[in-house]
Amino acid sequence: MKIGYARVSTLDQSLDLQLDALEKAGCVKIYQEKMSGMKDDRPELQKLISYARKGDVLVVYKLDRLGHSTKRFIEMSVELQERKIELVSIRDSIDTTTAVGKAMFKMLAVLAEMERDLISERTRAGLESARARGRKGGRPRKDNKQIKKALKLYETQQYTVKEIEEITSVSRATLYRNIRDKKNNN
Repeated sequence: MKIGYARVSTLDQSLDLQLDALEKAGCVKIYQEKMSGMKDDRPELQKLISYARKGDVLVVYKLDRLGHSTKRFIEMSVELQERKIELVSIRDSIDTTTAVGKAMFKMLAVLAEMERDLISERTRAGLESARARGRKGGRPRKDNKQIKKALKLYETQQYTVKEIEEITSVSRATLYRNIRDKKNNN
């Protein structure tokens, strides 16, 4: 049985284009949702995967409808393969019911993994280069004067933490971390 999955990221987007393509592809049942692909917890996709049986074909308009995370996409493809559920992506011309489609799908997964590794390598190289030039990553440190002022205000017990945040622009987390550090040093 062909089972379709249509997804758009926001409530104001339309599923019509995908639904028409999935019906034309012969999907007997179509699951649809309006939710970001960045979320792993997509109820309709989970229902579809639970419903699908060996020999069924999961049909999507484009592969990115399954999600944006390469890791999650690869995990899902492995799960589908293990359960002997085929995958068809209409726009990407991928059909794992054919030998060429299976090979293409595996190559895409390998390329996606390589891309993720390359991004990671470039990020590490960029961080090392920045460190070699004396730059440190992360958020800039708060001005010590403001932190000292926030600590003094806190010690007076006349202000709430929210008021101290507003007066000094020192975040709650920074304030509490400095209070803890001060107690540990005493």
